[in-house]
Amino acid sequence: MYIDGKGHTIEKLKGLQITTFDDDDDDDEEEEDVILGFVEKPKRSWSLLRQHFPSKAGGVPAWLDPDNLPSGMSCVCDICGEPLQFVLQVYAPLVEKDSTFHRTLFVFMCLSMNCLLRGQYEQSKHLSDKQSRSVKVLRCQLPRANPFYSSNPPKGKATDKPLTTGAPLCNWCGTWKGDKFCSSCKAAGYCSQKHQIMHWRSGHKVECQLLSPSPQSSTSDACNGGIAQIKMQKVASKSLWPEFEMKNEHESEYDEQMSLDDVRRYNSLVSWNGIDDMMKSVMDSFEGDGDQRSWASFEQRIARAPKQVLRYCRSATSKPLWPMLSGRPSKADIPRCRSCGGDLCFEFQILPQLLYYFGVKNDADSLDWATMAVYTCKGSCEGVGYKEEFAWVQLSTSTNLP
Repeated sequence: MYIDGKGHTIEKLKGLQITTFDDDDDDDEEEEDVILGFVEKPKRSWSLLRQHFPSKAGGVPAWLDPDNLPSGMSCVCDICGEPLQFVLQVYAPLVEKDSTFHRTLFVFMCLSMNCLLRGQYEQSKHLSDKQSRSVKVLRCQLPRANPFYSSNPPKGKATDKPLTTGAPLCNWCGTWKGDKFCSSCKAAGYCSQKHQIMHWRSGHKVECQLLSPSPQSSTSDACNGGIAQIKMQKVASKSLWPEFEMKNEHESEYDEQMSLDDVRRYNSLVSWNGIDDMMKSVMDSFEGDGDQRSWASFEQRIARAPKQVLRYCRSATSKPLWPMLSGRPSKADIPRCRSCGGDLCFEFQILPQLLYYFGVKNDADSLDWATMAVYTCKGSCEGVGYKEEFAWVQLSTSTNLP
């Protein structure tokens, strides 16, 4: 019999009533049709390029609008000031209006667990407009007729090409706009001075001499739209998370009911113990029966498809599946849209299983979360480039602000 770090047993959990908790009273509605996201290694690397409108996790983002990239504070952690790392993106077009024919949501986060803890503390202050964030969500949308892609759907082949090359990206992280160029070679671009220094120390110091342009080549590159610069678009950083393609399936395709005995069999038979250990670490932090009952509901629902890393459900009544009773937002905690002032609605949540696929260790100082719930503008307001949305991070109750 599985016994967790605090002596909780599956037999004990079997005695708990499976309920759904929320700060609202309308909890009796039927389960909504949730789309589950699963990650797998791409069979063809070109399928994750932006002209194929992918949903993906890890690696670098496939920016939807390749020219009007985010800048300023949208790219960095509000707490430590470091450039944020790409987590995942979800291609989620809306049929309600033409301006959302193409629509992608991007999630980024700081690699520091201390910053994630500080961000949770900021959440608890109930000052949404003044919070410092270490997790950021950006939304981009385009009409069918746009300057970047053909109005015809891609053919799903390597020969599919976008209409424009896009802005240069940082040669170190491959994520943010690389508009700060090496003063010597004039070819390598960076999003920040720190990434330029890291690239220099990792080998660009030698490479730079080979790339330094002659006066003739500089003039030629300028006349040809910076062809040499485009060829330099490779990522030097070794700290990016591995890249995965995200596949979607409807939760309704799985067995609708799974008993806690089934959960126990799943826990004992599962061969990839990394995910199992990660989920146990969340349970180890429970402080009371409320969290235990909430976890029992959460685990029973997740066990229908235990490899899921994302749950998507955008509707007027959709809500996250919370692992714990504590640390949930009230309605007052969800801010209004930063761009139009309208209401936000829940759209998807990221589960901690993703950390297993990213190879994140289950150490005391490693990144960890119970779930990350993403809220977006209910009207998906229009505008050029990228709009910042909102993420609520629920951490385990045992984590304390350092």
